[in-house]
Amino acid sequence: MRNLLFIIVVLVFLSGFQIPGHQDSDWVSLFDGKSLNDWKVGNNASTFSVQNGEIVVHGPTAHIFYDGPYKSHRFKNFEIKLDVMTWPGSNSGIYFHTEYQDGGWPSRGFEVQVNNSHTDWRRTGSLYGISDVKEVYVKDKEWYTEYIKVVGKHYIIKINDKTVVDYIEPGELTGDQAKRANPSGTFALQGHDPNSEVHYKNILVRVLPD
Repeated sequence: MRNLLFIIVVLVFLSGFQIPGHQDSDWVSLFDGKSLNDWKVGNNASTFSVQNGEIVVHGPTAHIFYDGPYKSHRFKNFEIKLDVMTWPGSNSGIYFHTEYQDGGWPSRGFEVQVNNSHTDWRRTGSLYGISDVKEVYVKDKEWYTEYIKVVGKHYIIKINDKTVVDYIEPGELTGDQAKRANPSGTFALQGHDPNSEVHYKNILVRVLPD
């Protein structure tokens, strides 16, 4: 019996900590609601904390990257949705196809904007610097759901089920967009500046076929 249990544990470990019977079509939580386990941050780690089942982002510029075992924290085609609440004047972002860095703005992957009233005119839902949103669809200090879907070069962003970006990459990328493009990568949450406070919870991902 002990040998059988050991074999099961090893198989689960080798399969990327996936429970037997788990399907990629399932939504999988990346945040346990209690800790920052499976997330990694370098400089200014104090910007991120967990309170009341939420990741609270408030402090100097920093980025926290999903670094957990699910899919070896590498995602190509996927859907991700997060519940978000912003404080007045705040700025943040959700990166995808990115790579861990100790500090600075992530150099790989793309950012989806979180900003309802910051001085930056690019508002919540923008595919930052690529397909920008000027309209404000949600209010500060109210929870809303931000959804991102990536299939190949097709990006869809929704705010509370309303599509605000539906963008297909052109065949040939140039400039900063070409430097940032990454076929796959992890997710990151942005701490933009000490005057910004943003809360995240219910961070769920669903892997889609290649």
